[in-house]
Amino acid sequence: MVPKVWFGWVPGVLVLVTGVSLSANDWPHWRGPTSTGVAALSPLPATWSTSENIAWQAPLQGSGVSSPIVFGNRVFVTSQAGDGRRRAGNHPTLTQGGDPTTAGESTLARRSRSGVAFLVEAFDRTSGKRLWIHEMAPEGELPPVHDKHNLASASPVTDGERVYAWFGTGQIVALDVGGKPVWSKHLGKEYGAFDINWGHASSPVLFEDSIILLCYHSPASYIVALDKRTGAVKWKVDKPAGQESYSSPIVVQGPGGNETIVNSATGVESFDPATGKSLWTYPEVNRFPIPVSMVDNGILYLSRGYRSSPFMAIRLGGRGDITKSHVVWRVPTGGPYVSSLVHYQGVIYMSTDNGIVSAFDAGSGQRLWQERVGGTFSASPIAGDGKVYFVSEGGETIVVKAGRTFGVVSRNKLEGHFVASPAASGGKVFLRADDRLIAIGK
Repeated sequence: MVPKVWFGWVPGVLVLVTGVSLSANDWPHWRGPTSTGVAALSPLPATWSTSENIAWQAPLQGSGVSSPIVFGNRVFVTSQAGDGRRRAGNHPTLTQGGDPTTAGESTLARRSRSGVAFLVEAFDRTSGKRLWIHEMAPEGELPPVHDKHNLASASPVTDGERVYAWFGTGQIVALDVGGKPVWSKHLGKEYGAFDINWGHASSPVLFEDSIILLCYHSPASYIVALDKRTGAVKWKVDKPAGQESYSSPIVVQGPGGNETIVNSATGVESFDPATGKSLWTYPEVNRFPIPVSMVDNGILYLSRGYRSSPFMAIRLGGRGDITKSHVVWRVPTGGPYVSSLVHYQGVIYMSTDNGIVSAFDAGSGQRLWQERVGGTFSASPIAGDGKVYFVSEGGETIVVKAGRTFGVVSRNKLEGHFVASPAASGGKVFLRADDRLIAIGK
């Protein structure tokens, strides 16, 4: 199948994006403008329902659990059209000992279609009008995945000039913001098939003129930086076969320079994003490393993932094994399995797969409050405008007042299955159900 692009238009507007800079209100990465899950300063909606405070809803041409990203007046999202391969054997629920039906946990809602295709869709941020669709055919054997997702789990990223979309076969495509292909690459063909137990999930990250991709899989484990303009390899670091990760890298500023942080099965590791050189390690075995770290004021906060995960604060800037030198605090249990933490105004917030939301003091790791609110949480929370947003798989978003005491602002229910993390931009919150995009806030 030849890649295809369908173009749309916004009446009376011609958009030319070249040499642009991201604004604070853009959400160019699945964790936001600073990779922290915190929105820029602007009012955000607190209440909504199926008939109230919904700006627009747009059906997607495929399904998936990748999060939407926002640049200027465009919203981008990736999907997979058609069914792929299901991993053989039992698929354990995240809610240990729970009933998936009552917990709000279910399998991915898939759109029926003959054949499989990978899709990138662009929507007008104001109206929800679809602007274009790029379609790419999968190449090679499709890797099997867990019931809860497909091969469109990695969220796209943009620098305002191009959108980079990565899929679970190892195929990556760079598109201009009008949907025209610039370059594409197939890491699965070049370095070995993508094969990780429950399917690839890591999202790309941009750093200067590079796009960094984490490929920690069973047959071959490596982290690679590509030239974002051409797709050429700038550096590649191989790791021992079998080193795995479902997490995504982030690039942050440390006291000694930039650092790329990776959460993996063998621990947490920092790399120089310019060269791939290893800077420091925190060795700690973990079976399913999924959550992504975040940094505030030189401190990295991270849940390792898997059941009742440890979570911790690590001071950046270390070298070598930093276990005894740079760990500020560590809580041995109680962290999220899948979702990442969010740090907001001196407090760490988290949600777990068994319906518990909690807050901890960022300086000490001491618990401030913990409440059972019900539901299953796979989406990472976001924060802004004095509020924290927890999106459950069952479609209920619980908005909590930010602070050192617990207070629910609202509980907002929508129909659908929600695993993707939300985005916030320009006074709106964007939610992605498996098969549709929703803009909240009129």
